[in-house]
Amino acid sequence: MTGKHEKSASTSNNALHKNNKRSEPTGMQHIVKENINSISIIDKNGTILLVFLGVKIGNLVGRNVRDLNELGIYEMSTSERAFKNGKTVTDLVKSKFGTQQIVTSTPLRDAGGNITMVVNTALDRSLLNRLEQALKDNHGNTEQLNTVINYLSDLDNPHEIPIAESPQMRQIITTIRTIAKTDSNIILAGESGTRKEVMARYIHKNSLRAKKPFIPVNCASIPRELMESEFFGYVRGAFTGASPQGKPGLFELAHDGTLFLDEIAELPLEMQPKLLRVLENGEIQRVGGTSPIQTNVRIISATNKDLKSMINQKLFRSDLYYRLNVVPIHIPSLRERPEDLIALADNFLEKMNYKYDYHKKFAPQTIQAFLNYSWPENVRELRNMIERLVITSSDDYLVLDEDSLGGGNIEGENIHLKKESPSYPSEKKSVYKGTLKDYLGQIEEAYIQDILEECGGKVSEAAERLGIHRTMLYRKLKKHRDQ
Repeated sequence: MTGKHEKSASTSNNALHKNNKRSEPTGMQHIVKENINSISIIDKNGTILLVFLGVKIGNLVGRNVRDLNELGIYEMSTSERAFKNGKTVTDLVKSKFGTQQIVTSTPLRDAGGNITMVVNTALDRSLLNRLEQALKDNHGNTEQLNTVINYLSDLDNPHEIPIAESPQMRQIITTIRTIAKTDSNIILAGESGTRKEVMARYIHKNSLRAKKPFIPVNCASIPRELMESEFFGYVRGAFTGASPQGKPGLFELAHDGTLFLDEIAELPLEMQPKLLRVLENGEIQRVGGTSPIQTNVRIISATNKDLKSMINQKLFRSDLYYRLNVVPIHIPSLRERPEDLIALADNFLEKMNYKYDYHKKFAPQTIQAFLNYSWPENVRELRNMIERLVITSSDDYLVLDEDSLGGGNIEGENIHLKKESPSYPSEKKSVYKGTLKDYLGQIEEAYIQDILEECGGKVSEAAERLGIHRTMLYRKLKKHRDQ
């Protein structure tokens, strides 16, 4: 945008800033309404390609960051460091106009892993100064302001999207996208390590509350004697050792947002009716307080236990169960969805390669070993295993064998490994017995293993070479594993 249009836009922006300055209240609301000052994209030669949002010194598109450095207009060294190191760089950047910005430079890579551009996000340093001052001036709101700061920083880090290659997970994602727009309470049930918190965050991000806080809490980690004060907060002087300013509880911090109660089965019986009362009337009362506080919170719970069985054993209240369990969602174990297993393994390996600047790949026999294993701790165990393979392997080809597994097992579970890829049946194998279907199946398995080996264990690339969708390849791998 140049000329008259640029001037008009600049004038409009200035007017907007002035209007905001007059109308914005002080305190928390004033702080939260601030935003990123600018976003820019820079190519590998250091040329600025695009600039979004407000820039105070005119149009920078087409300028080179080295020129800006030499002229002293902006210190753009974060971009150069991001290109050089291949990693995200955050630093304080000063301009000759006296402004200071917190700039984060994030490199973008092409399909070949080469850095092609860097994206810069700049946040005015004065916002952080005001947050620090607010923490000093508003002692009674320290906990809440800390939550806001964490939440604002969280916006720049998109949460992990659930892997859904299997039919079961695809159906779950379809269901979630429908129910996310409602305020109905949800229980996520499934074995330990199935990433229920990832699903809970995904629900929140796709809900009408997405711009409000997501507050996760593990019910098993809060001492019983502190449970009520943690959930509902307390007023000043409520008990010995209490903060003299009082403290907001989790429900207040999650107001208009989502409260994720992990391990809900660990909630003590004496706490359950108090939680039920909040769900029924939407009010809380701080410990030691006399005035009710209105709260609007959506509850997503998670458990790896059978709550109905606990109801029969008088360990969980049935009325609370039915208030929480409006929409039940069962997350299947990893062994029930091999398509997701391989996709998750690829995803974890990609992240490890990026983190450590490696170029490691799975050997085909490693993929087969993953499929043969039962993964009792599910996704958590898979991630730990891949990290261990990556950081302990001196080779770029990750091979899972008896030595790396500590005697041929993980956590006591036997894995049957194929030392070599199966060979093609030859004419010399005249003693081979079986149906034509069996014989063709062996040829298919051998060919798939060869293509996987040529593709360095990359399932997506192998599927493309084979001319089938990767979901079909996952199914064929599972079929040959089970035979």
